[in-house]
Amino acid sequence: MLKAYVQKGRLEAGCDEAGRGCLAGPVFAAAVILPNNYRNKWLNDSKQIKVALRNELREEIQEKALAWAVASCSPEEIDKINILNASIQAMHRSLDQLDPKAAFILVDGNRFKPYHDIPFETFVKGDGRFLSIAAASILAKTYRDDYMETIHEEHPEFDWKVNKGYPTVHHRKTLIANGPTPYHRKSFRLKELQQIQLPL
Repeated sequence: MLKAYVQKGRLEAGCDEAGRGCLAGPVFAAAVILPNNYRNKWLNDSKQIKVALRNELREEIQEKALAWAVASCSPEEIDKINILNASIQAMHRSLDQLDPKAAFILVDGNRFKPYHDIPFETFVKGDGRFLSIAAASILAKTYRDDYMETIHEEHPEFDWKVNKGYPTVHHRKTLIANGPTPYHRKSFRLKELQQIQLPL
């Protein structure tokens, strides 16, 4: 069972992102404040959970959370400020929407920038350690997946409904053959990628 909080009785927001390693699409982030007494044995790092359960957990998180929010940064923003800064910016945007506001922030990973004057702590593999970060990972992942399935209809050749913008062999082969779309992150070494010889 994941930990429910760092300090009992405090409004703690868990933050996580999804899509950082993708070639296409926005990076999404979520912030979630759960009640201190919330428990769920199924809640874990979103990458460890099958799609159907992730979607079930999203509904429960949205129903049971004291506050939750999802935000994103576009491919253009990623190209302008880089993926790390865009991931943090998306987290800040999700925190902006919380009501009530957090008194403390738990962040998955090891990099973050101060958010106003609210104290924070980073946790490597935090989505497998704390319920609130795991909940944020579920929301960020499911909302981003929904978005990628929507834009798949505009460019079905890239098969984003399956790969969600990650650099699979099919995605890279199609990128080499067709060139980038407006949804691709131009700063992600696409020119170098186009020169790589991929397996047939």
